[in-house]
Amino acid sequence: MEKIIEKSLAKAIPYTAYRDLMIGLSENGKTTGPNQTESLVFYTKLNNQRMKRLDKSLELKPDFNEAIRKINCDLIWLVLTESWCGDAAQILPVLNKIAEASPNIELLTVLRDENLPLMDNFLTNGGRSIPKVIILDKETLEVKGSWGPRPKPAQDMFTVYKLNKKKILYQDFQAELQKWYLKDKAETIQDELLPFLKVCEKK
Repeated sequence: MEKIIEKSLAKAIPYTAYRDLMIGLSENGKTTGPNQTESLVFYTKLNNQRMKRLDKSLELKPDFNEAIRKINCDLIWLVLTESWCGDAAQILPVLNKIAEASPNIELLTVLRDENLPLMDNFLTNGGRSIPKVIILDKETLEVKGSWGPRPKPAQDMFTVYKLNKKKILYQDFQAELQKWYLKDKAETIQDELLPFLKVCEKK
């Protein structure tokens, strides 16, 4: 596992570089991954717009800022993602705000389809669902935990959709999921990530 993590870290880029990648792809009508389909290109453009908005508007909860101040070890939050992933567009800006607020957290991203050996160690119900956040001790690269691909209420919505694919259009599911993210304002994401700030907090 350590060698797999090291190989992925060698290809990892910070959030700012990932955003630059998203912008470039959007401007050139492309997407990440081997499948350059019209729909994936569309979602990359849409996600770029959403991330731009969230980067400007997101604010962390007071209790989360308090927990950040108690971290006393250095961590890497390594995120498996792709530009077309709608959930990643909602979640990565939150992770970036957290990393910006903490000198102890380094946020790095890698593309799922270029890092399948890593992805296959962090499956969700047997699937390569993203985004997936892997929390690492920066010094030892020990895995302290993982989170994703989406907050539990959103994951529950996805489960219902999968069970009723013949009755629910994918576009309708995406619209309802987007409404949930807008209403939640990233509060549930922060609540679920809070325990991962306590893996090395000050006593």
